[in-house]
Amino acid sequence: MDEIIKKADVLIEALPYIRAFHHKVFVIKYGGKVMLSEVSQKKLLEDLIFLHFVGIKPVLVHGGGPSITQKAASLGKIAKFVDGLRVTDAAMIKIVEETLGEINQKLSVMIKQLGVAAVGLNGMKDGIIKVKKMETEVDLGFVGEIVKIDAEPIKETLRKRAIPIVIPLGKGRDKITYNVNADDAASEIAAALNAEKFILLTDVKGILRHPEDEGSLISTLSREEAQGLIERKVIQTGMIPKVKACINALAKGVKKTHVIDGRLTHAILLEIFTDKGVGTEIVK
Repeated sequence: MDEIIKKADVLIEALPYIRAFHHKVFVIKYGGKVMLSEVSQKKLLEDLIFLHFVGIKPVLVHGGGPSITQKAASLGKIAKFVDGLRVTDAAMIKIVEETLGEINQKLSVMIKQLGVAAVGLNGMKDGIIKVKKMETEVDLGFVGEIVKIDAEPIKETLRKRAIPIVIPLGKGRDKITYNVNADDAASEIAAALNAEKFILLTDVKGILRHPEDEGSLISTLSREEAQGLIERKVIQTGMIPKVKACINALAKGVKKTHVIDGRLTHAILLEIFTDKGVGTEIVK
């Protein structure tokens, strides 16, 4: 009986959050190594289903870096990166398109199997992500910098009470397909939708004050504090673009951002619907 009562207490703890976020848009970016586990995928999608049924509008933007790298290797092509961005030549952009399409289809099917409509959207084909070729000291090939988001296809999907699942590819004015950093794509989509929350799933607990010590998790940061940690090199390597994506989303009107551990079972629900949360929130 005590266990049953504890479950009821959890539901009551969640009630004010459910009330506050009813009808609000949450943009969730899903990518990295956490995507390779089918068990983790199912738990994530169960969280999205829960959000949907309590009246929240989840939008999923997914990457697929590890899967792209694996597929490229199987074809004898070695992945190359410059400052965390994938060098994308003509052969690689085809691998990127194909792999992201496969992932998108799989996620759509899994959501439908869990009882909710899902619509796979392609940032390039559906005209959502407008880009220009990214100019850097080293030519990255078909890598795009976002210049505009047309969120209407996503809004139309939400109006149909379906979950949009977005591939981060973009089209330039030259009609060429460009690879787009998924963190940046999700951040700009969250801003275009005036989202209540932008949630980044990663494979660490959140932002750590001491990168080697998971016990040094920072629960809450302001936008200015987060920028300061980047400048002091407390936030390093792969976490830098994620935190910059959060700062960008906040600057463009998103209410709150979260960096959480996608390896943790039901991480989204624990972060959003409990008083303590489990990751790092970055706020205005």
